[in-house]
Amino acid sequence: MNKYTEQFKLTAIKAYLEGSKGLRTVAQRFDIDVSLLRRWVSSYKLHGSISPRKRGQPYSASFKRNVVEYKRTHHLSLRQVAAHFGLGQSSQVGIWEQQYYSGDLESPTIEKRRKSVVMTKKPKPAVPEDKDDALKPREQLMAELEYLRMENAYLKELEAFAGAEKTTATEKTLIVSKLKSVFPLADLLKLAGVARSTFYYQVQAQQRPDKHASLKELVQRVYDQEKGLYGYRRITAVIRSLGTLVNKKLVERLMVELGLRSIVRPKKYRSYRGAVGRTAPNLLERNFIAQRPNQKWVTDVTEFKVAQQKLYLSPVMDLYNREIVAYEMATRPCLALVDNMLDKAFKRLQSEPKLVIHSDQGWHYQHSQYRHKLAKLGVKQSMSRKGNCLDNAAMESFFGTLKSEFFYLKRFESVEALKTGLDEYIHYYNHDRIKLTLNSLSPVGYRTQAVQGAS
Repeated sequence: MNKYTEQFKLTAIKAYLEGSKGLRTVAQRFDIDVSLLRRWVSSYKLHGSISPRKRGQPYSASFKRNVVEYKRTHHLSLRQVAAHFGLGQSSQVGIWEQQYYSGDLESPTIEKRRKSVVMTKKPKPAVPEDKDDALKPREQLMAELEYLRMENAYLKELEAFAGAEKTTATEKTLIVSKLKSVFPLADLLKLAGVARSTFYYQVQAQQRPDKHASLKELVQRVYDQEKGLYGYRRITAVIRSLGTLVNKKLVERLMVELGLRSIVRPKKYRSYRGAVGRTAPNLLERNFIAQRPNQKWVTDVTEFKVAQQKLYLSPVMDLYNREIVAYEMATRPCLALVDNMLDKAFKRLQSEPKLVIHSDQGWHYQHSQYRHKLAKLGVKQSMSRKGNCLDNAAMESFFGTLKSEFFYLKRFESVEALKTGLDEYIHYYNHDRIKLTLNSLSPVGYRTQAVQGAS
């Protein structure tokens, strides 16, 4: 269908011929191209009408030849030749001219139509209906069969992920992209419950480069370096110490994407409110903050079982920086276990220590020899209430960390191997393992920094 009517063309032509304005001004007035108006005017001057040819009339090979030869004889432009012969487009003359000189100018009267190939139409999937299959037409049965094939293929791909309820839009997009060459896209999206806009958004998002690729590599490296003992908070602290500013929530999300999770078992506390001990008062009263080194110590005894044997560990911790000041190991929970531990710890004290040492109500700490040694050095004794481990939570927390990060993750063939491992872990805990409460420093590093700052 022609864009402009004959009456419109004549109005524009007469406005130019009868007026004093130029072609460009008239073309702007009627909002048409100036070359188009020029062709109308040329055709009108030659023939007295817009186009002498009838629409849809085919051009014979002889007519095309006459047009090309007329152009060459009179040395006319394409636009002038088109106006002379009443052609709609001047570019058509150029095409005929190329065909004329290449010898491909043929009569395009009625081209032979290609024989249409009958394509077997693939049945569109249709949701099965609750009707007797014997009463359904063959087309409906084939459509239902195609739907079941599509549903089966989708569910097989879905098994590789978490399941239909937990599958994300990204995972559904991957499945649909894989199956869209076999089944119609619209039916797959309907089956997966994904909007078309969401599907194309996810496809584009998956093609973008991962902006967190370098950070993921760093998270993976820190996780492997710490043997899976660090969670997202400590990994964030390590990354920040390396000079990269990152939010802990981003690190947590990236760890979920990478499938990284701290292998440390969560610690749980259960307590019983018993009577207050009579041997020594509870001077600490759960105030586990110390202002200086050797101000508050906590101690306790824990048990390990390896190869049908038991090993007991008696450490003492400084609450200033959570450093293990001294420790002793023995295969029997005798008094010498605690006594030797005290001898090692007291070597760090000065002549007149203002120290409080806290423990539970174990028999070691109620023994007269233990209490006499503390009184001799002027150390105040503090005890938890009966059956209340929360009063000594700092020491209990260390035992939980020690067993979760070390004992439960390894297999020991003998007590000697366990002793060697405990020596290595306590050295790692004091010198290398960072704590968020210590400005992401190790206990020894925190104490060293405090001493340097004071000096």
